[in-house]
Amino acid sequence: MNNIFISAILAMTVSSALASPYTIRGRVTTADGEALPYAYVRVEGRNYTTQADKDGYYSLQLPEGHYEIKANLLGYQPMSKHVKATADSKLDFSLAEDMINLQSVTVTGTRTPKLLENTPVVTQIITAADIAKIDATNIKDVLLTELPGLEFTLSMNQQVSLNMQGLGGMAILFLVDGERMAGETLDNIDFQRISTDNIERIEIVKGAASALYGSNSVGAVINIITKKATEPWSLNLNTHLGSKYHEQRHGGALGIRSGKWNSLTNVQTDGTHSYTLNGKDEGDQMTVYGNRQWNFKEKLSYQLSDHASLTGRAGYYFHERNSSAIANDRARDFSGGLRFLATLGGSNQLDIAYSFDRYDKSDYYKEIKKDFIDYKNVQNSLRALYTHHLSGDVALTVGGDAMIDYLMTYQFTDDGNRKQYTADAFAQTDWTLTKNWNIIAGARADYFSKTGWKVTPKVSAMYRTGHLNVRGSYSGGFRAPTLKEMYMDFNMANIFNIYGNPKLGAENSHSFALSGEYAKSRYSFTATGYYNIINNEITTIWDKSLENGKGAMVYQNIEGRNLLGVDVSLMARYPCGLGGKLSYSYFHEYTRGGKPNTSDTRPHSLTARLDYHKTLRDYEIDAALTGRYLSSAHYHELESGQYDTYVEASSPAYSIWKFTLTQRFCQAWRLILSVDNIFNYRPHKYAYNSPLNGGTSFSVGASVDVERIFKKK
Repeated sequence: MNNIFISAILAMTVSSALASPYTIRGRVTTADGEALPYAYVRVEGRNYTTQADKDGYYSLQLPEGHYEIKANLLGYQPMSKHVKATADSKLDFSLAEDMINLQSVTVTGTRTPKLLENTPVVTQIITAADIAKIDATNIKDVLLTELPGLEFTLSMNQQVSLNMQGLGGMAILFLVDGERMAGETLDNIDFQRISTDNIERIEIVKGAASALYGSNSVGAVINIITKKATEPWSLNLNTHLGSKYHEQRHGGALGIRSGKWNSLTNVQTDGTHSYTLNGKDEGDQMTVYGNRQWNFKEKLSYQLSDHASLTGRAGYYFHERNSSAIANDRARDFSGGLRFLATLGGSNQLDIAYSFDRYDKSDYYKEIKKDFIDYKNVQNSLRALYTHHLSGDVALTVGGDAMIDYLMTYQFTDDGNRKQYTADAFAQTDWTLTKNWNIIAGARADYFSKTGWKVTPKVSAMYRTGHLNVRGSYSGGFRAPTLKEMYMDFNMANIFNIYGNPKLGAENSHSFALSGEYAKSRYSFTATGYYNIINNEITTIWDKSLENGKGAMVYQNIEGRNLLGVDVSLMARYPCGLGGKLSYSYFHEYTRGGKPNTSDTRPHSLTARLDYHKTLRDYEIDAALTGRYLSSAHYHELESGQYDTYVEASSPAYSIWKFTLTQRFCQAWRLILSVDNIFNYRPHKYAYNSPLNGGTSFSVGASVDVERIFKKK
């Protein structure tokens, strides 16, 4: 069977090469003639795509005929040229800066590089420039600013918890360069692990995406794409001090690009002191634990040939929280991986990757200076992806993943550890019917050693006419029960016990989306409606029969919910340097089976950003005003001491605004000044879903790009 498969791949590759006798070569540069590394070059209306090398050079193999070829790179306006492929020829491109970054390349929606304007899957991109404008410390700060309908709150032991339009962290799949992250036990990944210093862009696909990514992608996929070195050498040093809780952040990044080698090393440390929040109501207080952390990341690439590369990555993360006078909470993460990427037979692509991630949580007892492990989650993953262009109009992507998920904790009642093996295979067809129509369809089969098989389909279509794009999609989603939900028995802060359930089935969903996007010149308007049907939802319920009639919580499958939402976004950018973005989200939830509505998601939310950029010889200025508004929410919560009784509850509306001023001197030096919570908002009473903001705060930061000091003007 393996020989047949290999022979088929080789046959398709050879046939593709034989059908592509002519080579189009060229270079992609800026308007000033500087190389644009890794720009994308594609044939309009066909599925021929390639990527330029580190010096901006590219090549395309095409059958005889007439073609329209487009060059594109994030941050630059695309350029199209017509060419007649009757012999080998040269075709260069010179790209101007893009006013609003509407033209960009995304990989998350299809798992292959594709121009955003040509992608039927609704995808949002947050660039490194967007992150710099708001002076964000971690991924949490970025998402809060850019995405309406999103809230981060404090759960048990002040762990950060996510609520995204009615769905928690277990239904949102976070990836780093396409790889999963360990640390499932607290229902969310550790968001502080993701620093912003080495982020190139963030790609967000809302709705179910299990046909490509498997479990946990019920509500959205958030893929963080990291940077790589673009200069022969670069060194950035930065620092940040804030009045809010003695906040401090220091970091550095060293990049080296020499010959076939490319290395980028990032180091960041930050922390705060413990602090007390005082609500407007007399006597209302909440103490937030202080913490400190270290983050180290290394990304090393070697160009094996013009068409193949090998990339290794490694990371270490340490976090300590001052949770009590006796013991501190500690977390460590060790991650690594190796990726082989090759272009075969023109634009056909092979992608093979291995990743390792180990996340440990422990209690550090200060008197005896010793750690005691609470749990350890280890994931070993192997994936393979092959994209073959059956013709210029049709591309077939096939792939598979395998993972061993290991969880060790004293809260398992038997041997102290559990393992789960998963494997999957998927296929996707990308079909460009005409210049106006593009359809993507696919399916995936997942096997879990504890719960068995799960099959999920997807289909997306896009129609383009002029400046208008209309997208529609259906996608299946599922979330397999975790090892924690099936086997852990643990104490909930000495209040009650929570028991696992090995008979849990997979949670599944059906997601429908329809969107329209109008983009012209310096304006962009997008409206998206979605409907998500969640069945067999995994949650905890109170069981009076447990513990000799005392009762306890147990994981159980329930009927589910229906989620309805609308997202609207307006963006503009003017030649004078003024730009802005306004995003609004509406959310409605319908619970089935008589279950009370326990979601505290706010039905109306809004984010806004107004920014200004100006360059004057050796001086640059960036100013940004960002804000978010969330309406009040009405829901049900468990009555105090009565864990099977729900009472009505509500959360008040609030609005928080931030101003950031960034000045760059002589291209190398940068000074950042920020005022957070400009209007000094404080809630009357701090609850678990209240914004953890104690009033207006100030911060100052500075950075230097050392290599620019020595660069000739």
